[in-house]
Amino acid sequence: MTHVNLSRKNCQVLVVGGGPGGYVAAIRAGQLGLDVILVEDQKLGGTCLIRGCIPSKALIHAASKFDEIKQIATNVDGELGIRLSHQPSLDLSQTSAWKDGIVKQLSGGVKMLLKKANVQIVHGWATFRNGKTCVVKTSNANGEAEEFKITAEHVILATGSKVTELPFLPFGGKVIGSTEALDLKQLPNKLIVVGAGYIGLELGIAFAKFGSEVTFIEAGKQILPSFDKALTRPVANWLKSHDVALHLNAKAKGLNKHGEFEFETKDGKVEIIDADKILVTVGRQANLNGWGLDKMGVDLLDDNRFIKVDARCHTSMRNVWAIGDIVGEPMLAHKASAQGEMVAEIIAGQKRKFEPAAIAAICFTEPEIISVGLSPNDAKTQNIEVKIGKFPLAANGRALSQQIGKEGGFIRVVARADNHVIIGIQAVGPHISEMSGEFALALEMGTRLEDIADTVHVHPTMNEAFMESAMAALGHAIHI
Repeated sequence: MTHVNLSRKNCQVLVVGGGPGGYVAAIRAGQLGLDVILVEDQKLGGTCLIRGCIPSKALIHAASKFDEIKQIATNVDGELGIRLSHQPSLDLSQTSAWKDGIVKQLSGGVKMLLKKANVQIVHGWATFRNGKTCVVKTSNANGEAEEFKITAEHVILATGSKVTELPFLPFGGKVIGSTEALDLKQLPNKLIVVGAGYIGLELGIAFAKFGSEVTFIEAGKQILPSFDKALTRPVANWLKSHDVALHLNAKAKGLNKHGEFEFETKDGKVEIIDADKILVTVGRQANLNGWGLDKMGVDLLDDNRFIKVDARCHTSMRNVWAIGDIVGEPMLAHKASAQGEMVAEIIAGQKRKFEPAAIAAICFTEPEIISVGLSPNDAKTQNIEVKIGKFPLAANGRALSQQIGKEGGFIRVVARADNHVIIGIQAVGPHISEMSGEFALALEMGTRLEDIADTVHVHPTMNEAFMESAMAALGHAIHI
């Protein structure tokens, strides 16, 4: 544990939580010359870096590579002229160690950046006594327990979120959450995934690629309910073509006395499945308990699930700020980072508001999905007359040269009919997540269809499909 200087009890800015919101806020505040203390009880980087985004994407990459090699070994015709005489083998413990190495490297990088910005890092648990003072439980250099107080002029709350546990499927034994799934050292032969949202699908598909027999149990009528069916259809088709069982309108009931999983089908019939592991992925909830929120005088939203903030991420308590997952949807790392940077600059005297035109959401499924801004259905609900342009990846040269397009991927642009201002972009396809930056920038800059259509896009790239989707909305796509 880091030795704590007990004589230092005051600071200008106290940041609670070292995730993508908290550490970015602390670094930016330090860059601006503020006296900053960051309190974090675990590794630096938060859920995204330690238990979420980064380790899951590493696992997904390994699974995709393994599956690709399997497909080459299985194809006796030698597609692409490449042949393998033997099927590959998998050592999941070695894969996990590689993944852990990436996490360790990035977490260490965060620590270096904080020190470079002169941020004092305190490893411990903070419990607030009032709006500006907390007690931190930590250990000294000898491992002895210590407690001390920190009082700050400004407090930035960035405590993040945690996985939601089902009362009838508590974590333990064969029932696991996403954190435990990312730390598995042995591949489960049979895996049940409760919840077909983005976390469940990302991990379930990865384990299916590794070779697990995967079954999804989803209470809703479709996978990824926040996306329209045009976007989710290629993912559903992948599940079907790879013999991944999917039960929609199904309700998990729990484990019976034999330790078998029971669920109710849409017809009301109770079915029983046995599995090595049952992965519960039914959402996340804000970390509001256990650190003294009730002592701070901070208002919550009406549903009591999130902290209430204004456009500057300021709470109802003077000089107390809240960012990231604890202030509501979307619960995304890049939103938290943007809010953290903004709050640090406001504390330093700058005038800022959090008002992005749109925040892109990505599912790293097979294939990947992007959505930024309004979908056609969203526009219809808001009575906005639109022009829609859609371009299939099967008509893009770069996509075909990478064996992309057969899965039904596309890029779709949604623009106002009257002035052609783009209000939404959606896409589905392998590697499509790398285009999210251009999509978000297009909305942030208020671009029109003509702006995208008239921008010379490099050939051959998949970005040309975005240009062609804008041209399609204007009625003159070239390659379809």
